[in-house]
Amino acid sequence: MTTRIVPQPAPTPDLPDRSPVPARSTLTAASASDLPDRGQALRRRLEGLLGIAATEGNLLTPLRNGDEIFPAMLEAVDGATRTVDLMTFVYWRGDIARIFARALARKAAQGLRVRLLLDGFGSRLIESDLIDLMEASGVRISWFRRPVRLSPFKQNHRCHRKVLVVDGRVAFTGGVGIAEEWCGDARHPGEWRDTHVRVVGPAVDGIAAAFAQNWAECAPGTLYDAADRFEEHEQPGDAVVQVVRGSAGIGWQDLQTLMRVVISSAEERLRLATAYFAPDDYFVDLLCDAAQRGVAVDLLVPGRHTDKRVCQLAGERHFGRLTACGATVWRYGPTMMHAKVLTVDGTAAVIGSANFNRRSLDHDEEVVLAVVDEEFTARLDRHFDEDLARSEVVTPDRWHRRGVARRALEAATAPIRHFL
Repeated sequence: MTTRIVPQPAPTPDLPDRSPVPARSTLTAASASDLPDRGQALRRRLEGLLGIAATEGNLLTPLRNGDEIFPAMLEAVDGATRTVDLMTFVYWRGDIARIFARALARKAAQGLRVRLLLDGFGSRLIESDLIDLMEASGVRISWFRRPVRLSPFKQNHRCHRKVLVVDGRVAFTGGVGIAEEWCGDARHPGEWRDTHVRVVGPAVDGIAAAFAQNWAECAPGTLYDAADRFEEHEQPGDAVVQVVRGSAGIGWQDLQTLMRVVISSAEERLRLATAYFAPDDYFVDLLCDAAQRGVAVDLLVPGRHTDKRVCQLAGERHFGRLTACGATVWRYGPTMMHAKVLTVDGTAAVIGSANFNRRSLDHDEEVVLAVVDEEFTARLDRHFDEDLARSEVVTPDRWHRRGVARRALEAATAPIRHFL
């Protein structure tokens, strides 16, 4: 018997406009002709400000929802010949949890080096018999900062990265955890909407480094062994990819710089889908500045189906200001919106584990890909359009008419907004 963890729909007032979705602005023919120049300029800004070199020739495949994501990941594991490294924040219960445990155990039993890194808080619900099965087969399991062993300060800093690297040649990252909530195709509240990406090419090394960084903290000893090789990657695609890691720290971090540069660089269109929208005022200012200089800014967030109501309330306090400055806010309807995707001007995208909230930007271990590739960005934009067709737009007049009780709940999040 498995235990299903189903998010409870939060009550919402009659605020969203249920009118047909209006046509969204598209890039002009003139602007489309200079996309390569825009992409190159953005790449150079990011490299110069972050000091992280981008790699060329990568092939990226966006994967939507469990029906696409899990088979692709399991196929990669099944085809492994040397190593499998899996890191996740969420590893819960359900059939998919058992399927992954058996797949990892099977490869370890065949003599491959298999490592599994679990966050001590996010994966606390994993069933003990799955741990026993994997360890008995030779899977090396480590835990990132188990709460009972930590100071209160460290307990607040979690490993939110989601990474799978197979044979050092193919990698996956994005928003998906290992749990039954992510199974299916976002058809109803029990099937979450999410996006992952499959990566082949030189950028795999950067994703593997994100795993190695956290593994080094949790599993003292040799960082590499005979199973490790420094691959000479082929260049099967055209995507330019910069792998950016976020870690807890004091002051401005790489992930914040990345978001600042991308938003500030937008000229015509900026589209952001995030599971947890709770930024500080600075990043709301950036979105408003973009809208006020004529950029079509679309923000897609969860609607009544959310698993973190407090975080939702903290973000909703910004809706009035965002809609007043010209941004459009959408609330996803069918289920929990868990994707973390940003696209800009049809030429670049940011995708990975990070949400647009204080927790991801300030506190947690994250990994994201900054991608310059028109074809890849176009596919993400098509997915965004399809999501908007299943969403409700928040209109300024209705939002300003929300009740006193709702406003009080938003205000009540003030003491903890820094941790959301």
